[in-house]
Amino acid sequence: MIDQIQAEITTLKSQIQVLQQERSTLTINNVISSEDDSPLAIVEAYRRHARENPQLAVELKGIEDAIAALEIQLQQKQVQLGHWQIESKQLTPQQQLEEAKQVAQVHAQRINQLAAELGTEIRLLKACADRLSPIYWQVYYKPFITGFKTISVPHVRSDGEVWTIVNRIV
Repeated sequence: MIDQIQAEITTLKSQIQVLQQERSTLTINNVISSEDDSPLAIVEAYRRHARENPQLAVELKGIEDAIAALEIQLQQKQVQLGHWQIESKQLTPQQQLEEAKQVAQVHAQRINQLAAELGTEIRLLKACADRLSPIYWQVYYKPFITGFKTISVPHVRSDGEVWTIVNRIV
């Protein structure tokens, strides 16, 4: 049903666009003489053009009315689509659970990815500190960086039913 409404919306938008192009093709841009472009002159030029071309004026009016009617219908279809989307989102608890688990899985994978990157950065920092520490001790009489034995990063794992976040020491 949602796909059908979306197709109808696309058709309406397409038809409105066709009518707008037709209207712009029929509208004469050279109605106004470049000599006098005052508001009163513009109004008079369009009125004169409409009197001289009554059939064109009627056709343009018909196109305007059709566009207005289609835009109303388009708004109604968009509201109807919104209602169907809301109704389709009213899922059973099992469906809600499955959707939530999928979202959680994405977050868990991202946490594990970031933890792996952080672990790599910590190891690189430790290697740098190991190179600098002897010189640092000689100059400042204290360690450059401490605490590497207790650094941990989170890791999410699952046995299929229960998820656990553990801290892995880097």
